[in-house]
Amino acid sequence: MSEIRYDRLFDRHVIIAPERLHRPTNQSNRVERRASQRVCPFCEGNEQLTPPEIYALRESESFANEAGWKTRVVPNLFKALQIEAPYRHNYSFFEHWDGFGAHEILIDTPQHYTSMTQWSEEAVINWLKTLRQRFNDLKQDTRIVSLSLFKNEGVEAGGTQPHSHTQVIAMPIMPKAKRQQYEHLFNYYKEYNSSLLATMIQNELEDEAKRIVSANEKFTAFCPYASSYPFEVIISSQQALGELGDFKDENIKLLATILLDVLHRLKKQLGTLEFNLMLSTPPLHANTLGAELFHALHASSRFYIRIAPRIYKYGGFEHESEVYINPLAPEMAAKLLRESDYV
Repeated sequence: MSEIRYDRLFDRHVIIAPERLHRPTNQSNRVERRASQRVCPFCEGNEQLTPPEIYALRESESFANEAGWKTRVVPNLFKALQIEAPYRHNYSFFEHWDGFGAHEILIDTPQHYTSMTQWSEEAVINWLKTLRQRFNDLKQDTRIVSLSLFKNEGVEAGGTQPHSHTQVIAMPIMPKAKRQQYEHLFNYYKEYNSSLLATMIQNELEDEAKRIVSANEKFTAFCPYASSYPFEVIISSQQALGELGDFKDENIKLLATILLDVLHRLKKQLGTLEFNLMLSTPPLHANTLGAELFHALHASSRFYIRIAPRIYKYGGFEHESEVYINPLAPEMAAKLLRESDYV
């Protein structure tokens, strides 16, 4: 029997409908992506095929825009926003900003890997450290008020370049959905004097841990009670560790370990793994949402990574109502992932 569940984290509703799991339209003909035979601009040795790098984790003896890097950040060749554009807000009935912002590509690894599941733990650590650096660097520009850090892996997830990469988009505005979420988290904190995500994890543990996938000293991975996507996983912590820019190296390592563990379990269960991965990024400056909310961010919210596998296409109902229909109960998804032996 289906259920309409309330998603406390995103303040919306989701329909869990197992009866729809075996609809004919859900049968996918996806195949494992292969390494492309054409020249890849993201591979080591092809640095001249990309715009000049913004940042790179490199071997000490290597030089910018040459081989010898572990991760590399370049401007997106097809950028949605650019830092060179005027910082100008045009007030009128047809209100708009000029296209100011930043749109960067983090080339995750020198190897032509097409899946994050191929990475080593060291590669995940380097990736997180690079994202930490980009977060802190872009935060220094007070014109930028919000950041989006995300991966689109696979065609079904919107990926257009097979070589594993991540995108960074910085904007002078706070998206409505993100603004509403942090206001929602703050309101919960004011009422209960507790972080919603910390309370959520505690309740998951107390509810027989049936939606918990994996855990270590700092982080817990779980399938949310009101998952929007089949096999959706959130990785977060009960402790206040700050935003990604505040993470110490030991927390980066623990996060890398559990993230790779979850991805391997998803790969084992799904075979072809295509997904969107999003890292939470709070408002960057106090004037974005107000001083009271901004100064309570660390207490009211928690850093999290959300992994949304793309194995089910959504239609008009979801777009019109913003209520997602998920054909796989998160309790079953978590059970399958816990039982996945990927070693």
